Amino acid sequence: MPIIPVEWLAPLMFAVLLLFMVSGFPVAFALAANGLLFGYIAIEQGLMNVALLQALPDRIFGIMSNETLLAIPFFTFMGLVLERSGMAEDLLETIGQLFGRVRGGLAYAVILVGALLAATTGVVAASVISMGLISLPIMLKYGYSQSVSTGVIAASGTLAQIIPPSLVLIVMADQLGVSVGAMYQGALIPALLLVLLYIAYVFVITRVQKNALPALPPEACYIGQSNSGARILKAVVFVLMPPLALVFLVLGTIFLGIATPTEGGAMGAVGALLIAASKKRLNLDLLKQSIDFTTKLSCFVLFILIGSTVFGLTFRAVEGDLWVE
Repeated sequence: MPIIPVEWLAPLMFAVLLLFMVSGFPVAFALAANGLLFGYIAIEQGLMNVALLQALPDRIFGIMSNETLLAIPFFTFMGLVLERSGMAEDLLETIGQLFGRVRGGLAYAVILVGALLAATTGVVAASVISMGLISLPIMLKYGYSQSVSTGVIAASGTLAQIIPPSLVLIVMADQLGVSVGAMYQGALIPALLLVLLYIAYVFVITRVQKNALPALPPEACYIGQSNSGARILKAVVFVLMPPLALVFLVLGTIFLGIATPTEGGAMGAVGALLIAASKKRLNLDLLKQSIDFTTKLSCFVLFILIGSTVFGLTFRAVEGDLWVE
């Protein structure tokens, strides 16, 4: 007699996975444990051949030897070096000054800096933490609404999921069997549209709740002060141009087919080191922190891929793909 009715296996497997995840159990191990548990149940009920599990070592070896996934540590390292070298603070200061006299100017600055950080880091945690620590105190200091400020920071931080070179897009491209360059090209327009929608939302808030997002007071801006034009030009050239040039160099070469994502990531990593060195912020401590976090994040991603392989093998065996359809 079946332990569990056959038609219940796929939905039950999915429900148990959700239960694991909401309980705080690590995603990679939740996927693998769930796959092995229901794999045992499926084998006992004769729905899955035990020989299928012998394919797991080959699948895991295929993940570990996939050259496309080498782009993940390269892009992560590039972003962490730039973020820890103070790029976020410099960008927020510069763009904040450009939009400071506009109502909601700091919110616009946060969205644009979030988009730039997303295009250089590709890591959500780095973007959100940076923006939260740097911009939230400034926004609250000048009378911004706490709810709108935190919402803008959280939303702009998550742009790292969709704006190339996103780590999520690399993993999706690998799983879907398409090129990373094509995935990046497909995500570019939706990403820019999302940024514009965030800006439009802030604009509406400034018109509906005029006190929620005030303009900066004149004493907080150097626009209009003596030598302000030269200061702004210097900030734009030395603060905005290097990361923008790096993003265009990396993504441009990938889009044009000149470089593979792995080669583009390697160029980005070297470029980030050069930018940090040019600002005299490259030191041993920064390198150690960046390498340490890059190693951890790359391991997290690979373990999730391995866990999802175990889960996917069993899920397809119990006709979970047909149930999803």
